[in-house]
This record gives sequence, structure tokens and C-alpha cells, in this order.
Amino acid sequence: VDSKGDTFSEVIQRLPESGDDVYLSVDFGLQERVYNDVKAIVDARKFKGGGAVMMDVNTGEVLSLVSYPSFDPTILTKGGPRQAVDSILASESKQLFDRAISGMYSSGSIIKPLYALAALEEGIITPEREILSTGKLVLPNPFNPDQPSIFYDWKAHGYVDMEHAIAVSSNVYFFTIGGGFGDIKGLGVTKIGEWLRKFAFGEKTGIDLYGEKDGFIPSPEWKAETFKDNPIWRVGDTYNLSIGQGDFQVTAIQMASFVASIANGGKILTPHVLKEVKDGGEVVHKAEPSIRKTVEVSPENLNVIRKGMKLSSKIGTAQALAGLNLEIAAKTGTAELDQAKKNVNSWFIGYFPYDKPRIAMAIVLEGGDYTNTVGATAAARQIIEWILIYRPDLLNSSQN
Repeated sequence: VDSKGDTFSEVIQRLPESGDDVYLSVDFGLQERVYNDVKAIVDARKFKGGGAVMMDVNTGEVLSLVSYPSFDPTILTKGGPRQAVDSILASESKQLFDRAISGMYSSGSIIKPLYALAALEEGIITPEREILSTGKLVLPNPFNPDQPSIFYDWKAHGYVDMEHAIAVSSNVYFFTIGGGFGDIKGLGVTKIGEWLRKFAFGEKTGIDLYGEKDGFIPSPEWKAETFKDNPIWRVGDTYNLSIGQGDFQVTAIQMASFVASIANGGKILTPHVLKEVKDGGEVVHKAEPSIRKTVEVSPENLNVIRKGMKLSSKIGTAQALAGLNLEIAAKTGTAELDQAKKNVNSWFIGYFPYDKPRIAMAIVLEGGDYTNTVGATAAARQIIEWILIYRPDLLNSSQN
């Protein structure tokens, strides 16, 4: 009422009602363990943060989804104490930023299995063909023979076939099948873009959470529009793209979805955290597996990729997993962040058990020092060790 006693507005009060019970696919014990292991590596090795996703390769159920640094949600729910709320909102570590679904990162070498599969499918190379890595690829300069372009491998690997190239992550091998060299024509930037889109990169996974990003696939057209002073897409750009460097960006949830598709035969699943909704004990909604698309590829070619990833966990860049009583398909990556190459993102992707896949995993640790040798793979090993000891039930295939 106003000062004269006249009514000028009315509100009908509606008493609150109890909502339905919501059940998530997230496993509490696993979630706690993944969070603590990511936190431990980030803090000890001075990364800026990290994100991790573990999902069922057959259903798309998200078993764990972690972003660190994080915050206590009850503080925001209660709206206080005010100092704690202000601390969360003003945090330089971006506690409200979900690194698992919203963080876009250069992939580094974890994208190499996709390019290997694409090269097989396109007939660019056979699995047995060996390529020599002396530690660098020297591209002749027809205009100035004394100044060739040099693209470096992270070490000299000698002759490697596809399985070993995946295992040891040979840059020269992937420069060659990606951008071409000698008698190998390479995929080229157009085919690389096509295959990235086949596996749903550059688009959201559709996870039932707010704030997901779609990543980014660079192209000659994009470069021409963006860099007016250097608009031409060159073979060096394709070489960088071929090893996951440059402007190509992915999210952790995309990488978990990708490695799940390697495990399940090419099915791109929609990840989801909602399991079911009950009203008074009665199920009123149950999440069902949703396949966004299926990538039709040769089972033989896909098996080459799987074997290369398994070899990585035994003798390759993921050999920190060696000795576990579990066969794992894995790929690691180190993405350089700036011209000085002093800061990197550390990546791990993989699935297990190898013969009857259940869990796909993607871990990214953000902005660490390039000299650091302990990263995402160390966190992965700790998580898998815990599963083997305390939660072997998680390894049982959801298809059984």
C-alpha cells in the first residue's frame, strides 16, 4: 500500500514444495581422489591449475569431473561470510572457471592418434612404413638454399613405424604425414580440418552443464582474415598443426570424448552427469546413452592406433604407467604456450582396461614450467593405482 492506504500491487505467495531427487553419474570416492591427485601435482609442481574428466566409454556417463583451484559452493549458497565470497570472486586463480569444460588449451601431442588414423584411412602411409627422425626435419628453401626451414623433434628417434611413432611421439613422423615431406604427400591442412571435424572437434560435446566451450580449428581462411600482415598459410603452419601446436585448441571434455571413441570403435558420445531423477522413489527420468555421431573407420586401422597407445604406456612417453597390473592405452602431450616456450600445458589421455574398455580419461595441467618433468601422467598413475587397490569395481565394463 502507499501512504494513503491504497493498494497498488499484490503478490500471491506460493509455498515451497519438495523437488524431485536428482542422482548424478559422478562417483563420490573417485571424484575426491581425482581432485586430490590433481591438486597435489598442481601445487607441488607450480602449475596454475588443472582439469580432469573420467567417463564411461560405452554410455557417456561422467564418473569424475574436476577443476582446480575450486571453491566451497556452500559459501555462495549461503551468501556468506562476505569476506569469503569476495575472496572467491576476486581470486587470481579463477576458482569459478571450470577448466574441465570451459578451458580451451593447445592440445600438444595428444591429438597425434587422430592424425595417424586419418593418414591410414586416406592412404597417406601404411602402418609398417618407417620414417627416420634424426631430431629435425629440414625443409629446403628454394629461394635461399643456405637458409632452410628447420622443424625440430623433441629427440632423435631413428626409424619409427606408426605404432612406435605414436608411442614415442615422434614429431618428424607427424610433420611428414601431416604436412608432407619427400615422397609422402601428407594430409594437408584441408584434410586435417575435415578429420578434426569428423571427431567433433570445434564443437561442444553437449554435456549437461553450463559454460562449455567449443574449442577452435584454425584454417587458411581464418589466418587470412586474422593476420593481415602475414595472411598466407604455409607448410610450417601445417607442420605445427600436425603436432598439436599453434592455434588449434581443445577442451578436456572433448579429449575425453575423443579417446572414448578410440576405445568404443568410433562412437562420439554425449557426456552427461545426470543419471536419473526420482519422485518419491519412483524413477521419472533416466539418462540413456546418446551417440552424437559414429565415425566409420577400418577396424584394422583403429587397432593400429590402439596398439600404438598401449605401447606408449610400456616403452613410450607414458611409460610412467609401466608396472601397473593393468593394460592401458595412453598418449601424453606437452603444449608450448608462448614464443619463449618457457611455459607449457601438460596433457594425458587414455582408456582402460585395454581389452574391455570402461574408463576414458583426460587430464590437463595448465601453465607449468617447461623444465618440469612431472605432470599429468603422474596424476593419472596415482588415480589408476587407487582404482586398482580400492575400487576395482570401476573397471567392470558397463556392457557386461
